[in-house]
Amino acid sequence: AYERRFPTCPLIPMFVASDTVSEYKSEDEAIHVIERRCKLDIDAPRLLKKIAGVDYVYFVQKNSLNRRERTLHIEAYNETFSNRVIINEHCSYTVHPDNEDWTCFEQSASLDIKSFFGFESTVEKIAMKQYTSNIKKGKEIIEYYLKQLEEEGITFVPRWTPPVACKSESSTSHTRRPVSPAINIPESATKEGLNNKEILNTSSSPSEPTAGTPDDKLDADYIKRYLGDLTPMQESCLIRLRQWLQETHKGKIPKDEHILRFLRARDFNIDKAREILCQSLTWRKQHQVDYILDTWNPPQVLQDYYAGGWHHHDKDGRPLYVLRLGQMDTKGLVRALGEEALLRYVLSINEEGLRRCEENTKVFGRPISSWTCLVDLEGLNMRHLWRPGVKALLRIIEVVEANYPETLGRLLILRAPRVFPVLWTLVSPFIDDNTRKKFLIYAGNDYQGPGGLLDYIDKEIIPDFLGGECMCEVPEGGLVPKSLYRTAEELENEDIKLWTETIYQSASVFKGAPHEVLIQIVDASSVITWDFDVCKGDIVFNIFHSKRAPQPPKKDSLGAHSITSPGGNNVQLIDKVWQLGRDYSMVESPLICKEGESVQGSHVTRWPGFYILQWKFHNMPACATTNLPRVDDVLASLQVSSHKCKVMYYTEVIGSEDFRGSMTSLESSHSGFSQLSAATTSSSQSHSSSMISR
Repeated sequence: AYERRFPTCPLIPMFVASDTVSEYKSEDEAIHVIERRCKLDIDAPRLLKKIAGVDYVYFVQKNSLNRRERTLHIEAYNETFSNRVIINEHCSYTVHPDNEDWTCFEQSASLDIKSFFGFESTVEKIAMKQYTSNIKKGKEIIEYYLKQLEEEGITFVPRWTPPVACKSESSTSHTRRPVSPAINIPESATKEGLNNKEILNTSSSPSEPTAGTPDDKLDADYIKRYLGDLTPMQESCLIRLRQWLQETHKGKIPKDEHILRFLRARDFNIDKAREILCQSLTWRKQHQVDYILDTWNPPQVLQDYYAGGWHHHDKDGRPLYVLRLGQMDTKGLVRALGEEALLRYVLSINEEGLRRCEENTKVFGRPISSWTCLVDLEGLNMRHLWRPGVKALLRIIEVVEANYPETLGRLLILRAPRVFPVLWTLVSPFIDDNTRKKFLIYAGNDYQGPGGLLDYIDKEIIPDFLGGECMCEVPEGGLVPKSLYRTAEELENEDIKLWTETIYQSASVFKGAPHEVLIQIVDASSVITWDFDVCKGDIVFNIFHSKRAPQPPKKDSLGAHSITSPGGNNVQLIDKVWQLGRDYSMVESPLICKEGESVQGSHVTRWPGFYILQWKFHNMPACATTNLPRVDDVLASLQVSSHKCKVMYYTEVIGSEDFRGSMTSLESSHSGFSQLSAATTSSSQSHSSSMISR
């Protein structure tokens, strides 16, 4: 199908003609290399063409087909103006190593403009436009010729087999080739200008198995046992998103089941799923959600008056959570505890739900990724519509929707009273459409009839308060004594304490206004460690040293744009009159960090004094001298860009004798995914200089 675009292609108007320069075929016909000279009519202004003195430009393209390895590699470079402009493009078609029905396609290009009659910027824009157009049409063109072949009755091409004379040698060399695991080039790697060879070497290391799941991600038994029915497209989305996470969140990869929840929540749109997943991972890390079951004990008031609890499972094997909302004094709980304690308790319930889903998956031998919630509304009245209580409920729904998508398999609402439509009108706009479809609402005793509770829950485990025979240990709720109420000031102080109960700090970074942290070192050879996440935008991370202390930090006027409240800030320490090399020096090479990346590292200090950690807004270069951006990057650059970045960070200084190389010995390494990941990347080697890892 690819060869059919030569000698010219009507689907590529600027591709005028091509001539074969050289051609080589091996004796066994396994290797076919053909080099062509291609004539292109570039869509450029007539004035520019007149100044350059050309109407057409010529490229040399070399196609290398290896039937033995089942690969097609394409290299192209410009012949015209090669002393002024250097363009290189590489493409490859390969067979997926774990699924032979899939074809992998990779493409990259680089542009280096040395000089072009003073029109360097114009040439760059033209090249970007042409390259973007080619990427968009690439798949369309190959599918056009595939369809053309099918119409001609060609739907299968026999695989190459070696001639009898050289079969032994070929088969021997074939069996010696190692089988690489599934690879998918993440977008972040393309942005950073890595070449494909580097990516393959770092990604296929057998010493880095994915946490908590089998090595063979495409194994049919594994998919059936743990993930459920997936189409090839859904499988591919899972692999690509997980691969991107491996590149940007080293050692902190959620399990496939959890990644799938976010993909399903966004109908397998990778960009949208990646955005909400990264936000959720950052949120989990900031608020230490992974440790909530082990470190947080609910107040006694919740244990006594929160009328909810886990109760066996439904007919599909989903864990069953029972909530007697009508018997619960929501106003009393909010007055006695505040929003934050209620939210934290709901989070602990969701974390327990994830754990129970894993257990039931093992017990029933099939994937169970969600739970069923049974809500009894008997007793619901206007007291439950108390405004602060509804506000707390809406906030809880918002947090749960954002961080636990696709965890609710079914919601059974029983004995809905007349006041329920009022509550539903207030709450329903905050509930996702997909989630709303899972709601079943029964008024009065309708749940006892056909299509009722017995369709979803075995008779033996229907709670006694619903007419069943099973004793339910869920607290009955009741009114919270007013003696337990606290004043608004007490609740406000408690809310702030809970909200800021995290070892991480948040900062805003603006164009022209970096965020800086001062660390004073008394003993040389101390170790400065850091752990930060780039929540929004791209930043440059720097470390500087100065013998003299900077002026007391002044909060920038832009600091009002805080990432959270409280906690978001923008502090600048390096005085405008300071000169690099005179007043302060750089002790680490600048590190460009992309949005969504998680970065951990350390620096062994050589001198005492003052060290400044700086997060600076990353400006894209005006002239691309490295790899050209992808289509997404080009489209993004056409939009109004935000000049604000967000970073969440933690720093710590320890003595060198206590440092053991990786972050595993530090509190900062507890980056919050223990419940979602079964392993954390670590190193036992000690570092004598500095270490930065993603």
